[in-house]
Amino acid sequence: MSKFVVTENFNHHSNEIFPGNYQNDIDSVYKEEMAFLEHSKIFISKDDQGDLLGTIRVLKWDFMSVLPIQKMFGIDPFLCTEGNDINEIWHIGRFAIKKGVRDVNLLKKLLVSAIAPICTHKDNIAFAEIDAKLLRVLKLMGIKAKIVGESIEYLGSETIPVCMSYSGLIDFYNENKNLALPEQGITGSNSYKLPNKVVFNAENRNYTLV
Repeated sequence: MSKFVVTENFNHHSNEIFPGNYQNDIDSVYKEEMAFLEHSKIFISKDDQGDLLGTIRVLKWDFMSVLPIQKMFGIDPFLCTEGNDINEIWHIGRFAIKKGVRDVNLLKKLLVSAIAPICTHKDNIAFAEIDAKLLRVLKLMGIKAKIVGESIEYLGSETIPVCMSYSGLIDFYNENKNLALPEQGITGSNSYKLPNKVVFNAENRNYTLV
């Protein structure tokens, strides 16, 4: 998954030109995800040959680990809550779809699977670092994300820190929850494989969430 996420970021945003520290980026992503594994769920989609088509990871924050938004942007998640009651804080990341895959249902399936636990309580909130192009797509799809900091260059693209509240996600979730996987909760031992095939073809959605 780590190699797939890094590779697809550079495929989409850098015309498949990989930097000299490409392997270091993969190692960094891998080490970070292994540290989060106990509180994470990873969703993947593969083709009939077993090759990855898409990935996403959702992480329930334990309030002790350093979230990517803290490490990359120096943002305190609690300062983004505007004094509202908070039940759980989540982080969504490692979202990537293979370049050339033309399937909007795959995009929706990955997204709705990841946001499902956030949509279980009105006081939940999620953070993410999102490619600028993907952020525009999410808004068109009805996901309301609030920008909470200045963008940086990361894995070949302009990356923007955002937070997403229950109220900003629930409409999208209700419209697409039929696509979500049945299993919910937190696990450190399993990843969940999406169905190999989806049936709706649409315009290319070659964007990533890191």
